[in-house]
Amino acid sequence: MSHHNIHIHPSVDNGLQPGSDSFTGGKLYCQCTDNKVEVTVDTQCAHNHVCGCTKCWKPEGALFSMVAVVPRDKLRVTANEDKLNVVDASAAIQRHACRECGVHMYGRIENTEHPFHGLDFIHVELSDTQGWAPPEFAAFVSSIIESGTNPDEMGAVRARLRELGLEPYDCLSPPLMDAIATHTAKAKGAL
Repeated sequence: MSHHNIHIHPSVDNGLQPGSDSFTGGKLYCQCTDNKVEVTVDTQCAHNHVCGCTKCWKPEGALFSMVAVVPRDKLRVTANEDKLNVVDASAAIQRHACRECGVHMYGRIENTEHPFHGLDFIHVELSDTQGWAPPEFAAFVSSIIESGTNPDEMGAVRARLRELGLEPYDCLSPPLMDAIATHTAKAKGAL
């Protein structure tokens, strides 16, 4: 049974597009009609995934956001940085959004003790460059209920994610959860 009527995210609804092994980065743009915020990323992204959390920016009509990470030193704001504002200063991920259109341009973790410190979070669909690595999994799937999805629809949502090749998790993928646990164990001296 197909679940094509469930719209996960515009970038994946028609299937995953392959990335390029030779991809070296691109520019991300906010959705303003002029004086766009421009973020330059000088590398391929990693751990791209669709995310159901309520904090990530999602395009209109999408159930999930699409989020990837890049090393912090490979990202720089190259135009209209003055339009950026941190959405929630108390959040672990400082999401820098355009004040005018509301699009989250990148997220940064300032806490040096956080397992993902040194990685910036980006939305590759904000780029017009082809070759970004495609999403690999779905995270925080149950959280879409907090955004208004009927709990009775969750079986169909998970089925659609699997049709797309995106294993649904209600946390992060096992390798990322292992990375968090490893960081914590090293900090405690257990490893």
